[in-house]
Amino acid sequence: MPPKRKGPLQTVQRETDDLKKQVDSLINATRQPSGSERTEEAFQRCILLQNSVEETTRKLKTLTKAAEPAPVGNYDQRKMEEERRLIRIREQLLALALELSPPQKQEGGSSSTKEDEEEEDSEEIETSDEDIIEDNDDEEDVDAKFTERIPDSGTDTFMVISTFKGEQEGDLTIQTGEVLMILSKNKDGWWLAQDSKGNKGLVPKTYLKIYSEQDKEDDDDEEEEEETEVSENENEELDDSKRKSCSNWESVKSAITEMDATNILSAMGAIPAGFRPSTLSKLLDEGISYRGSHFIQPELSQSKLSFKDLFLDPDTGKVRQRAVRTSLTLTLWSCKSIPTPGVGVQVLSRHIRLCAFDGAKVLSNIHTVRATCNSNNVKTWSFSPRMIGILPSLLDGNCFLRCSSDSPELGILFELGVAYIRNSTGERGDLSCGWAFLKLFDANGAPVPYKTYELLVRGGTPYENDVELDPSITRGGTGTGTSMIQQMMLSRKLPKLVLKLKSPKARTRSQLSVLPDTLVGSLSTIPLLVLHRQLLADVLLMDRATMQNADLICSPLLATFPEIVDQSDLLDALRNCWLEAEGNMKRSEKMRQWRTSGRG
Repeated sequence: MPPKRKGPLQTVQRETDDLKKQVDSLINATRQPSGSERTEEAFQRCILLQNSVEETTRKLKTLTKAAEPAPVGNYDQRKMEEERRLIRIREQLLALALELSPPQKQEGGSSSTKEDEEEEDSEEIETSDEDIIEDNDDEEDVDAKFTERIPDSGTDTFMVISTFKGEQEGDLTIQTGEVLMILSKNKDGWWLAQDSKGNKGLVPKTYLKIYSEQDKEDDDDEEEEEETEVSENENEELDDSKRKSCSNWESVKSAITEMDATNILSAMGAIPAGFRPSTLSKLLDEGISYRGSHFIQPELSQSKLSFKDLFLDPDTGKVRQRAVRTSLTLTLWSCKSIPTPGVGVQVLSRHIRLCAFDGAKVLSNIHTVRATCNSNNVKTWSFSPRMIGILPSLLDGNCFLRCSSDSPELGILFELGVAYIRNSTGERGDLSCGWAFLKLFDANGAPVPYKTYELLVRGGTPYENDVELDPSITRGGTGTGTSMIQQMMLSRKLPKLVLKLKSPKARTRSQLSVLPDTLVGSLSTIPLLVLHRQLLADVLLMDRATMQNADLICSPLLATFPEIVDQSDLLDALRNCWLEAEGNMKRSEKMRQWRTSGRG
């Protein structure tokens, strides 16, 4: 019986096993006391093993499941495990190369003989390195890709911009503001560095910036300022410039730190490549400009003596209804095949943020809906779960949108996100798990039909194009040789958002018409928003003697309601009281109220 044919993945696995044995043997050999010749031989052998690891890694990345002679279960998982094994072996070789590398040339010798000896040693090292390169001409390109040596001491000085705590053996713990000497650069983003105390280890390059001469001059200037006395005017100018530069640096530093944290998580494989820091979460953190409390306030006219969007009907005394270009309701059904963060990142909550969007800027407030998922299927999100009592507005997938923008690109932007915490550092953040956009008007300016839509969830930010949320899903599934069945199976694996656009019912349409011209929110909160709008009209328009009256208005409800809108738990408590009061009313009272309020 002929022997079974080995598959490409199995061949790579055996090569990795052999490399692991050689590295372990080399490490054990270097632990034994030996002369300088043995150390130099071990250093050369370490470089050769680095080349072999790089070549095996490159071969592993080119493998596809279709190339296997027989079916292989959990192919992607096995391939990922091999990549992790090779990464660990590469880190071991980097640390070993750092130990075996020849000592660097020291500045300023004590005598001319020492300088001559150091020059002779450096020449011997250079000749030995040249011999190694000549013996390995075929592997020169691989070695250049793997490690980039820095010969000049003036160009390898970097400053730490964020604290990093070493998580694995061989990592170097660094503090903000510390100056490091970079010994070698690895193409995967982890550099060999040495601190001022002589400690050596691996650090991520995203935590560093070049320590330039300007930084040195700034340090010298600060020392001189402490030692010398200057006039009061000069001190004030220096304080102002320091304050401005500090504030600018803090804003830049926060942006760099957040992006770097995402890059680090992506490089570690903790999050898919298409994840980004949440764009809409940043806007919410900037202030109240994108919160519901800002958009429910009446807008002043150009003269500042009247209101632009709040009027009273003189016949009924109620708020006059206003028609806008877009007024609709929608229901969030589910999210399918949403990738999950990997090991090391704990998900605290899942949510969708939606707003009116024209492709360039956010036009409305940002409304958040919390998603739920089953522990057996965390890639599927659902909304509006069944529960006893009223459904919290934060979990309500039934929403409304009202917008007066006349932009031809007007639509609804949906950003899927997760709140997370890193297990190793305790760092918290808000990640975007992709976004989807539903354009509300076609090329002719006609509204899109009210129906159920399946929107493809894309990676990156709304300002990036053609970014895949998880490239591993479509890997090997596209191309000219892909069959129709494979394309259908691939489309089922793609992340999607399912929702339904609906035309508001007559009563809901009447209620929406008295709300602000631009607003997004939960359907369950409409009665409270209508009540707030009517109270605003009564106090600002009806109860004032003249529009020129500038007396202060004391209304605790109008003062606190905008704050309640931004706090979903308080808003739910107010809704509960509303429903209890409405439940205690007689039927005749309800009918009378509906008729007088124009809602029937």
